[in-house]
Amino acid sequence: MIELKPAVNASWWQTGIIYQIYPRSFMDSNGDGIGDLTGILKNLDYLQWLGVDAIWISPIYPSPMADFGYDISDHTAVNSIFGTLEDFDQLLDQAHARNIKVILDFVPNHTSEEHPWFVQSRSSRDNPKRSWYIWADPAADGGPPNNWVSNFGGPAWTFDQQTGQYYYHAYLPEQPDVNWRNPEVEAAMMGVMRFWLERGVDGFRVDALRQIFKDDQLRDNPINPDYELEQGPYKKLLPLHTTDLPEALAAVERMRQTLDDYSERVLIGELYLPFERLVAYYGTNGAGCHLPFNFHLIFTHWDAAAIATLIQRYEAALPAYGWPNWVLGNHDKARIASRIGKEQARIAAMLLLTLRGTPTLYYGDEIGLQDVPIPPDQVQDPYELNVPGLGLGRDPERTPMQWSAEKNAGFTTGQPWLPLAADYPTQNVAAQQQDPHSILSLHRRLIALRRQEPALREGAYRWVQSQGTLLAYVRHAAEQQFLVILNLGDEPAQFCPPDQALQGQVIVSSNPAHEGQTVSEAVTVQGNEGLLIRLSS
Repeated sequence: MIELKPAVNASWWQTGIIYQIYPRSFMDSNGDGIGDLTGILKNLDYLQWLGVDAIWISPIYPSPMADFGYDISDHTAVNSIFGTLEDFDQLLDQAHARNIKVILDFVPNHTSEEHPWFVQSRSSRDNPKRSWYIWADPAADGGPPNNWVSNFGGPAWTFDQQTGQYYYHAYLPEQPDVNWRNPEVEAAMMGVMRFWLERGVDGFRVDALRQIFKDDQLRDNPINPDYELEQGPYKKLLPLHTTDLPEALAAVERMRQTLDDYSERVLIGELYLPFERLVAYYGTNGAGCHLPFNFHLIFTHWDAAAIATLIQRYEAALPAYGWPNWVLGNHDKARIASRIGKEQARIAAMLLLTLRGTPTLYYGDEIGLQDVPIPPDQVQDPYELNVPGLGLGRDPERTPMQWSAEKNAGFTTGQPWLPLAADYPTQNVAAQQQDPHSILSLHRRLIALRRQEPALREGAYRWVQSQGTLLAYVRHAAEQQFLVILNLGDEPAQFCPPDQALQGQVIVSSNPAHEGQTVSEAVTVQGNEGLLIRLSS
């Protein structure tokens, strides 16, 4: 049995719920088919109604959009397709007026090739900003300096004819990596953070954090002995010399020092790493990321025993100062309702919102959005265009939010930048707000209960022996105890308390007909059902 202690003097980022907004797809206010800041502002009341505590907004900066905003040409401005700095300030003020925090994406690993820094860097070998990026001479055969490959397929080096050297890019050639070994680069990036912190943002989600340092000797990455073709070209090598270098941990602590000059700001790291490496990014005695993103639920087989083991491994790996967090979906991975089905998406919501730690909810998951098939002639994602046919494209999980049964789901009066799901006339926010049994209503009720009950918000966690398709655990604080039983199968299953008689009342069920029932002894849990039971003291 594992017993995890409650939070003490918890901060907002520990007790709150983070909601990720992909701005291109949330709400378009001007009819150009692309979501914008005013569209987010107009839906702050919806977010307040839902009950989330913070919004994380994917990049809104000026960009040629080679990678839809992750190729930044100006870190301290707003892309005109999203609005203006004044629009952002208004959004920030109105969000804060509703007690909603605002978190921005911070992209320190690379810039756009059109960024003034890189324009200068590639202009000549003796330009003062040459060393702001990673340049290297060709190999003896005239080819790239080493075998490093891009995350998006193909070589990670592009030859520059004018200066006769290659530059490194972990992603697209249009996204050259900056050189964090140059103190001037670090100072400039810290200046970017301070620019937005001074405007009042509540923190950052740091993109590609494990990649900010690369091997200074440019050694080849080793071959991956377990590589399979469907994994894509990047997986051919083990990124030993291009990710998770020790220097990154020290840089993260310096980022945290910048945030700590301001009150109650949060630092979140995008980190696809095994638990033993992930937890290192909390930093020495908690001086690094507040929340190194835990993506493991996205990749774990949807099986009660596998998820129970995952939770135990994660909780056991956490340092005493490490606060847990959980993520079910984001803009880079298939939606949860597509991975496990619509019925189990309700169970996933109960899992995400009752586990110990901070949940991050991806826009649209609260209404059960699924991946949308993208016709070949409408593909936008450069990943899919570079390595087509492997199912690695990210457009399907980035389609517009479905607000209503109106044309284009109420997202835009123009032509949406990506196609909408065919089911939007019935699967949308407006319809689900009127249905007390909808997945949206389930999310809202769970969020409200989490906010109301200390045991669910910040209480301790106790694992209960899993039984077949059932995953069970207890959340408790002071005299409060809640038992969560989730059936990850589609057949009824019997839950038998392992160590004591069970007495309590069903507070929330994915099957509302069972709510309010008193339970004792064994409990029959229907297929695709989750139960949240308030235990009698």
